[in-house]
Amino acid sequence: MSIAQNLNEVRALIEGACARAGRSVEDVTLIAVSKTKPVSAVEEALKAGQQVFGENRVQELREKYVALEGAPVSWHLIGTLQSNKVKYLNEMERLALIHSVDNEKLAMEIERQGEKCGRIFDVLLEVNMAHEDTKAGLSPEEAVDFLKRIAPLLHLNVKGLMTIAPFTEDAESNRRYFAGLHELMETMNAKKILPQEMHILSMGMSGDYTVAIEEGATHVRVGTAIFGERQ
Repeated sequence: MSIAQNLNEVRALIEGACARAGRSVEDVTLIAVSKTKPVSAVEEALKAGQQVFGENRVQELREKYVALEGAPVSWHLIGTLQSNKVKYLNEMERLALIHSVDNEKLAMEIERQGEKCGRIFDVLLEVNMAHEDTKAGLSPEEAVDFLKRIAPLLHLNVKGLMTIAPFTEDAESNRRYFAGLHELMETMNAKKILPQEMHILSMGMSGDYTVAIEEGATHVRVGTAIFGERQ
C-alpha cells in the first residue's frame, strides 16, 4: 500500500480508538515517524495531509528541516538527545517539541541554549515505565523529584510525559504502562509543581497506539505502519 493509504488506515484506527474511549479525535496528534526514511517519503505524506513528523537523531532532523524549509511541517524530536547536540536546535523555529528529557545535564543545556537565543523550548519528560535496562528515561519513582528540580528553569517548558513501552506482539500487555504514565501525570499535576498543568502524554507506537489512545495518549508516534519497515 502507498503512504497515503497507510495514513488513511492509521487515521481510521485512531478514530475507532477515540470512539471507544469517548474522546474527540481532535485530542490526538499523529506524529509520523520518518526516521531513516528519505525526504521523498515525507513529501508523499505531506501530500496526503500529514504535517507533524518525528525524528530520532538531530543530524537527520537538521537535514530534513533544511530540505523541507518552505513546507508546512511541525517537527518533533523523539529520540535520545545528547546535550552537545542541543545547540543545533536553536536554528529550528518549527521544532514543536522535544520528547526525551531525562537528566539534569540535558535540562540545564536546553536552559542555557534557550537563554542564549531568547527561546523557550517545549519539552516532555521521558519516563521508563517498564524499568527496561536497555531504554533511556527516568524511573517513575524519581520523576516527581526530577520535575521539582528543573521546575525553576525559565527556558524549558515541561508540557507532559513520554514513554516507550516494551516491544511486544500483544499490545494489551502495554496497557498498564500507558495507564501508569497517565496516572503519574495526574499525580504530578495534583502536586502543583509547575505554574501550569501538564497535558501531553506521548505514548504508543505502530504496534500499540490504539491501546495508548484508550489510556489517554494525546500524541502517538507511528512510523512503520505509515512508511513501512525500516531498512
